[in-house]
Amino acid sequence: MSAPGGLKAKLIGWLMKKMMAGAGGAGGGPGSGGGPPPWVRAMMAGGGAPGGMAAMLATSSGFEGRERMLGDAVALALRTLKDSTPYQHDMNDALVRMHLSSVQFFKDRGVLDEYVAHDIKTMAPMLTRLKGMIDKTGEKEIALAGMFDRTACLYQLCMDLKSEPGKRSFTFPYSKVLGIARAEGQSDLSDRELHERWLKPRLLGYAAELGVEIEVSDIGPDGLVTAKLAA
Repeated sequence: MSAPGGLKAKLIGWLMKKMMAGAGGAGGGPGSGGGPPPWVRAMMAGGGAPGGMAAMLATSSGFEGRERMLGDAVALALRTLKDSTPYQHDMNDALVRMHLSSVQFFKDRGVLDEYVAHDIKTMAPMLTRLKGMIDKTGEKEIALAGMFDRTACLYQLCMDLKSEPGKRSFTFPYSKVLGIARAEGQSDLSDRELHERWLKPRLLGYAAELGVEIEVSDIGPDGLVTAKLAA
């Protein structure tokens, strides 16, 4: 059996390596003399002194009391990513499948527009709260943060979501599974149709509820979609 705290120590070690790599690698940049980059050395200053960063990292993972939840989540991720039959599954696979099945159902019955309107309506309570914040501060970036960064149904769907001031971009998330669904006779939707009739109108509808105008691009040649605050 692993010693208590073993997993936490490994996670902290991995985190520090990632931080160092993202800040210039083990060399620390020209003239640093090797070792961690300057900002990491400064962060670690004070060693294990009470309240020091090193002490904080050594005593807190952010998951205290939720270790089982973390373990279950990691186990689920490993099980999902290990599943490569009949195709390599991604972490958003179940969410993508649910969307495709629902959209196809309502398209077949000629009421897809009504389904989009229903989806926007169900988001109204959250959107109303956000609109109050936007009206109070005048900060339209809140709309993008609320729609993308703070909404699990979106950032779990668009796993490579990139956030920039006034703009969010991501790879159109349905292409792989939709291609398989078409080949198996489960769907007659195209990427363009799904974007124009499902994803795009929902995003525009959320923004309208927030009192903010946004622009949502078509699917680019590289598969990217961009949503940005209108000028």
